[in-house]
Amino acid sequence: MMGKRTIRLLPAQILVLGFASIIIIGALLLTLPIASSTGKSIGFLNALFEATSAVCVTGLVVVDTGTDLSLFGQIVIITLIQMGGLGFMTMATMVFLLLGKRITLRERLVIQEALNEFKLQGVVRLTKSIIGITFLIEGIGASILALRFVPMYGWAKGLYFSIFHAISAFCNAGFDVMGEYRSFMDFTDDFIVNFAIMGLIICGGLGFSVLLDIYRNRHFRKWSLHTKLVVCITAGLIVLGALFFFVVEFNNPATLGSQNWRGKILGALFQSVTPRTAGFNTIDQAALTNASKFMTIILMFIGASPAGTGGGIKTTTAGVLLLAVLSVIKGRHDVEVFGRRISYAIVNRALAITVISFALLISVSMVLSILEPYPLVDVLFETASALGTVGLATFNNGDLKDLSKILIIITMFAGRVGPLTLTLAFAKRLSNNKDTLKYPEGKVMVG
Repeated sequence: MMGKRTIRLLPAQILVLGFASIIIIGALLLTLPIASSTGKSIGFLNALFEATSAVCVTGLVVVDTGTDLSLFGQIVIITLIQMGGLGFMTMATMVFLLLGKRITLRERLVIQEALNEFKLQGVVRLTKSIIGITFLIEGIGASILALRFVPMYGWAKGLYFSIFHAISAFCNAGFDVMGEYRSFMDFTDDFIVNFAIMGLIICGGLGFSVLLDIYRNRHFRKWSLHTKLVVCITAGLIVLGALFFFVVEFNNPATLGSQNWRGKILGALFQSVTPRTAGFNTIDQAALTNASKFMTIILMFIGASPAGTGGGIKTTTAGVLLLAVLSVIKGRHDVEVFGRRISYAIVNRALAITVISFALLISVSMVLSILEPYPLVDVLFETASALGTVGLATFNNGDLKDLSKILIIITMFAGRVGPLTLTLAFAKRLSNNKDTLKYPEGKVMVG
């Protein structure tokens, strides 16, 4: 009698299937009439769009979370956001630990893949720290937001708003329950709301390993190379982006032009932070100049940092490619920074991620430009927002054709799981003959 054939899934394949399973369950729950404020089902495609956006911590919506979904529907959304922000394997590990189940070697390998860790040792301990850090920062953020929301909305609604938006901000999801698709446009010059939300977005986007490194080693010199790169690139992008938006939108009456000086500064700073895959907005995205839209697209494409709650190609990926270009310009053989050398295996991985992501961005944008009547810059904006799991939009996604919605769903999923992870999950990997055969070197002219 022949034994049963067991299917051995790669860690990348397990991650893809895990996220897909959570999305399907979430979609089924959101399809229920109880999830809608009207008592009528929003339809499976719309529910699938919402569930994908929540699990992939994107924030693009086809129905307004604050007005079109019931309390049950909103709780489903925020639960999916929390699960998506922490990650499939982090949530699974938390359940295993609560049940007292032993974490096997195979499960540790999947956790390592999910967290982009170099070493297998200590991944379970890191997962425990991630769970603790997440709830601590979200709790602090909710407490600060409550200072503003409780006096405005009362204790029950104020606390609910504070907790919902703290989770959504830290997980870089961009979902809000303010209603009427307004996000935080009523709080453009509000110091407390702006800095609480921005602080949560930045903390979630830095990555859990970076937060732990900063906590354990309080001096810049003691930080790992990864932490130094993430902090420097993140700070640089935020400052440069804020200066750009402040100058370009200063006299735009539909965005910063009508604001006072505090509103202009906070609005420009928030617009620089939110494309780091957060998706909230304090100014009208449709009213941005084309230059600002292109800058937002660039920031969305880069996204947050590895092992965090954000998407995009990641800050370190962009940083490594920039350093590689600088090394070529300077005529150096090695890619160096902060007294350390970056291997070409990492450079090649960064290049692969960028090329795959860019190809997906262009391909989806071209198809959407055929299907939808919107200007090309807005179509690129939409695609970059979905791929970078951002959630900013210049038009109502509820007006998209069904085929366009499906395309955006696929793009959001690819952006959250990671284009390279998704590619590896479906590619046949011939590890048994890796580097065993080397061909004669040939010369190719480039540039």
